[in-house]
Amino acid sequence: MIFEDIQKLVVKDEHRCLELKKTTGELQDGMHSACAFLNTDGGWLIFGVATKSLKILGQQVSDNTQRELAQALSGFSPVADVKPEYIDVPGRPGNQVVAIHFGGWKWGQLPYTYHGCPYYKVESTTKVMPQEMYEERLRAAKPEVFAWERQEADDITLADLSEERIRGAVRLGVERGRVPETAMSEVVESILSKWGLMKDGKVLNGAVALFAKQKGSYTQMALRLARFRGTNKNEFVDSARAEGNFFDLLDAGMAFLFKHLSQSGKIVGFRKEEHLEIPAEALREALTNALCHRQLEKFNLTPGIAIYDDRVEIENPGRLPIGITPENIKSAHISLPYNPLMAEVLFKSSFLENWGSGISRMVEACREQGVPEPEYEVMPGFVKIIFRKNSTTEKTTEKTTEKTTEKILSLISKNPHITTEELAQLCGMTADGVYYHTKRLRKSGILIRKGGRKDGYWVIVTKK
Repeated sequence: MIFEDIQKLVVKDEHRCLELKKTTGELQDGMHSACAFLNTDGGWLIFGVATKSLKILGQQVSDNTQRELAQALSGFSPVADVKPEYIDVPGRPGNQVVAIHFGGWKWGQLPYTYHGCPYYKVESTTKVMPQEMYEERLRAAKPEVFAWERQEADDITLADLSEERIRGAVRLGVERGRVPETAMSEVVESILSKWGLMKDGKVLNGAVALFAKQKGSYTQMALRLARFRGTNKNEFVDSARAEGNFFDLLDAGMAFLFKHLSQSGKIVGFRKEEHLEIPAEALREALTNALCHRQLEKFNLTPGIAIYDDRVEIENPGRLPIGITPENIKSAHISLPYNPLMAEVLFKSSFLENWGSGISRMVEACREQGVPEPEYEVMPGFVKIIFRKNSTTEKTTEKTTEKTTEKILSLISKNPHITTEELAQLCGMTADGVYYHTKRLRKSGILIRKGGRKDGYWVIVTKK
């Protein structure tokens, strides 16, 4: 590097990849910026430039200066392989500019720290790296040490896993040609070991999330389900909570969506095609992604499905991969699963693809059915995908509510002493859902409840 190169670098002031210091008297602050470069896109750290005027002054560089610089550079972990350059400043005898280039961070590398603290760049500002980002990079660099799915499960043995679910995954994999046929006759322990879900005879967390018979102490193995009246969360129509492994939650979630979304059909050729108001394949892909790619180490957070009159929202605890945003997520990108062991098993069993094509398939399914493309929203601790209904669905929802109301009134007219639990069972709803409808009928004066909880009965004032 020569002096003219320095002039070209500093002409536009500091930015994301350039940090200027007047002298090495600001060495420690400069090392914080250097650590940020190493954890972001790389950049130049230059000593000997006045930060306000951008005048290149240089400084006297002694043996002691070089020793201090070498000592400061040794504070990085892992070791940063960099070499300072000393450039003479014309017209200022004895003065030199100290220029150091730092490479940028790549996915899969360990995050850098300086004296134990990680830094990163936000535009031209150096900041302490958030704990969540630091831990995610550790998991990516050393998944065998830090990834939740690779940790030994607490008090879980093979007997606690569902052999039926494991065999089912193998069978699907064989049918798709992703698993050899010989796996059909293998013992379960051998299958899980080959999938990386057992180690030294011990069951790992990833196996629990995929195949456990019961959630046990794994409180994150649950799915929140809700159908709201209107477009906000003020009134519940139905609410439930499913618990269990990945496959249990996927089944429960899809059943809830089919229960509360309108279906339509048309004759194509000699067969009838059934459609949900939002494509079932798109919803299934979104729910599969939410259940697989979430941050399972967060024991107090669970994914959820919320159905409104105008939209469906599926949310999962986690964050988008580095470099992926709600704005560019629909563009072509490589697959960066948060739980790669689980994702590989789901790929083998045909529940996931490993080319990052899931989003494009969701978009295409929505386009083919003429509904809006899915939207993404990032919230603190959660990623949400939103499927909006067509404007005609509000009328459909009203018709569905009307049919449910008629069914409840019909059952009550036949048996005024019928309980809420019995109504729920006969209507295929939860008790909360029945309560919502009977509450509306009582408010409108159509239905009256007389007597106590055990010996009470219903009175229909008028029927509409």
